[in-house]
Amino acid sequence: MTVDDKLLDIQNKIERKIGGIGKGKYSRILRMAKKPTRDEYIKVVLITGVGIVLLGLVGFFIYLIMGVYVPVP
Repeated sequence: MTVDDKLLDIQNKIERKIGGIGKGKYSRILRMAKKPTRDEYIKVVLITGVGIVLLGLVGFFIYLIMGVYVPVP
């Protein structure tokens, strides 16, 4: 088997997998998927931003508490 034959086999496998994307168990999800509206996008960005800030604050307070109660010699 030559290199060309191996590459052709790999290409055929990839094409078969890609060709079946819309026909399997995920077809319903792909059909229902849509681009979010501006309002939906803004809500997702705000919720994500608040979550990141809260996690940062929790980490900062843990850092402060560890600095007070467990001083580094």
